Amino acid sequence: MKIITQVKNLTVASCLIIGGCISPTANDQGRYADPIGGAPVIDNGTPYSAALKCLATNHNTAAKFTVASILDYTKKKDFEGGSKITQGAALMAMTALNKAGAKLVERLDTSVTDKDLKYANNKLLGDAGSADPFRKIHAGIIHGSDYFITGGVTELNHNIRSNGIDSFGNQTTRTGPKVMFKAKQYVMNVGLDLRLVNSKTLEVVDAISYQKQIIGHEVGVGAFAFFGGTKILDLGIGEKGLEPIQLAIRSVVERGIYSMLTKLYNVQENSCYRGFGSQKDVLGPNAQTQTGHVQAAPAYPAVHQS
Repeated sequence: MKIITQVKNLTVASCLIIGGCISPTANDQGRYADPIGGAPVIDNGTPYSAALKCLATNHNTAAKFTVASILDYTKKKDFEGGSKITQGAALMAMTALNKAGAKLVERLDTSVTDKDLKYANNKLLGDAGSADPFRKIHAGIIHGSDYFITGGVTELNHNIRSNGIDSFGNQTTRTGPKVMFKAKQYVMNVGLDLRLVNSKTLEVVDAISYQKQIIGHEVGVGAFAFFGGTKILDLGIGEKGLEPIQLAIRSVVERGIYSMLTKLYNVQENSCYRGFGSQKDVLGPNAQTQTGHVQAAPAYPAVHQS
């Protein structure tokens, strides 16, 4: 019993030190512990979002768009078994079209509409306050689409290039201090292929391929030493980060949607370039030719031969 009490006291003391505890009984809010964090919800945009909103303000069309499947063709799996690439690229495309002010019709998930039509056809569906006892089906009530977007994430290339330093040093004695240091950088990329298709004729109006590189880094230092033969010091400090892969997917999706819409609206691609985050972007002022038109942006620049 004395040992259990000491353990409980040690647990309480450690909770006070680290600033939070787990209680075996729920508090007034029905929680065993208060969650950490408190970051506010913010807009999930990319450097290309402002350009899409610029299109919505300055250029638009009466055409109706929809999005078909935009699949993950890389099939890359994470160590824990999940997909490395988001399976929601089609949802990102719909959001991008909405940012650009495009008129959207739903085709990706029509399960509710299909059930409602089934119920209405069997005279099982009614509308509160309506004079009719059941909902009637009217011909042509569902709007058709003029164009749809489809395609997929086609590339996920790990470790395109990496560099860094990894060093280790210690004294020749068995119990001498040991020091470790490492600093690394690595680059990977994602690629996306999209098609804009005429819904009535199935003509492929446009096809684009874009890629974005992603950078990551890792820095760490550590020390290990014995003191007096019985005491040990083991210290490690480090930091690592990777540019979000899924945000990179959203960026290439928004970039592709912007490219397709500017061609469809018959406006110059650089008409909204001020909304982009980098002057090195293919739509920036540095990409203009002497005639004022934007150079074509290849997915992979040609290799110059000497």
